[in-house]
Amino acid sequence: MSGTPLKKALSSWIVGELTALGAPADAVEVENSLETPPEEKFGDFSTNLALKLAKTLKRPPRAIAEELCRKLEASLAASVLKGRVEKIGVEGPGFVNFHLSPQEHARVLVEIREKGESFGKSSLKPKKILLEFVSANPTGPLTVAHGRQAALGDSLARILRFCGHEVTTEYYNNDEGVQITTLGKSLQFRMAELAGAKETMPENYYQGDYLIDIARELAKKSPKAGFEECRVFARDTIMAGIKVDIADFDVHFDNYYSQEALGKSGKVEKTLETLKKTGKTKDEDGATWLKSTEYGDDKDRVLVKSDGNLTYLTPDIAYHHEKFNRGFEALIDILGPDHHGYIARLKASQAALGHDPEKVNVLIAQLVTLFEGGQEVRMSTRAGQFVTLRQILDEVGKDAGRFFFVMRKFDAHLDFDLALAKSQTPENPAFYIQYAHARIESIKTKAREEGPKLPGRPEESVAKLGNPAERRVLRLLSQFEEALLGAERTLEPYRLVPYLMELASCFHKFYADNRVVSEDGALTEARLFLIEGVQQVIRTGLRLLGVSAPLKM
Repeated sequence: MSGTPLKKALSSWIVGELTALGAPADAVEVENSLETPPEEKFGDFSTNLALKLAKTLKRPPRAIAEELCRKLEASLAASVLKGRVEKIGVEGPGFVNFHLSPQEHARVLVEIREKGESFGKSSLKPKKILLEFVSANPTGPLTVAHGRQAALGDSLARILRFCGHEVTTEYYNNDEGVQITTLGKSLQFRMAELAGAKETMPENYYQGDYLIDIARELAKKSPKAGFEECRVFARDTIMAGIKVDIADFDVHFDNYYSQEALGKSGKVEKTLETLKKTGKTKDEDGATWLKSTEYGDDKDRVLVKSDGNLTYLTPDIAYHHEKFNRGFEALIDILGPDHHGYIARLKASQAALGHDPEKVNVLIAQLVTLFEGGQEVRMSTRAGQFVTLRQILDEVGKDAGRFFFVMRKFDAHLDFDLALAKSQTPENPAFYIQYAHARIESIKTKAREEGPKLPGRPEESVAKLGNPAERRVLRLLSQFEEALLGAERTLEPYRLVPYLMELASCFHKFYADNRVVSEDGALTEARLFLIEGVQQVIRTGLRLLGVSAPLKM
């Protein structure tokens, strides 16, 4: 994928010198090998191509790296990188590192001012993507686990759109089936309780108190409601509540897709017939099976049970087939931790229908453990003892909730510290980053009210930025697009979190040791230019995570 103009220029330059060393042009994949080193001492970009080409060139990687370094240094003065790259060096077994010049780092401030909210956008080839997430059964309120999926999914959608993709977000509403039938029976039982019945509720019914409230609401409208009315009323009332919670969490879906409507459309039967006609199914033990082992699954899967009923997998296959038929080039599903085994069968089913299984991306969001006062908050979903997304919103607010939910990778278990999320201290990362944004606003206000007269030439004033703290901030600002591209490439919104935390930390350290507003007008202007760049990047980064950037705190 494409990156910044600087990265493209670096790539072309390196390719030219490597091919001169005898490396085949088709073996030199430079741009994707250029990465940001973990430590500042290793420069701004690093490539491990010398290690990758050692076998091809039949030379030690360190020797290849050193010769490449010499050739690059010799050609630097005549290249388009003159004045942009300050130093080239070799480290370890054969890493070639590139250090950018102070002028190149300072150039980022001009770009930030020119592009504003668009700074960091890349020129990727856009894809038409369908991103499905949350998709919780409307049998109860959204839980804390659904909250994590909501924050991750919405943040991912924002990042993918920012990187240029056409993204449609969708909630698959499982509004029919066994669970909805059980929901209807559970509400009918609660209605009978309100009418005076003394029976014990069956264990497999939904036990949560939320159904008591729904029963009271239905009893006012239809005190003698039957099963079907109970089923529809419970389902639709819960779904309406889900939509309210989602909206209050600043999560947005372009479409709600009904499983019931899919079933009535005939598309499930049509998909099943397609699989049969193309020889992708078999009949065995009175059931119809998908030959999913032919497409990488560990066993064949039942589509139609011996009693004639469809398995839960069959409408899901039709649903994803229909996604491709709607013209989407890539599908992304965010599912809960109990769906690992679902990935292979879903990919196999789409391959059997003629779709590219590599275009199906299933992300598993691991569980959340809540802590309050150092103690784990225990939850039991069937018994109705669970923490809802609404409780998180009420307890810590939208900003802290969303930030904490994206603080770890999808596949990493998340420990959510409620006390930390509520605190307004530097230990709270969401507060720490927001405070940097607000502090910069207060500095800007002070400069307008008390500062010296500025020269009005910020592009020229940046030459005064050169101390180590200033260079660290500039270096980080220049890495913003790479952080976004990393999040886009890996489908991991969390990658923005450590970047924003480091940027906020570098700003706070810079401000602790350097006066922004001083009697030196040119230096004041340069440092204001610097912190305005920081503020813009923080604001954009927080927006992509669905978190506000307050001007006062």
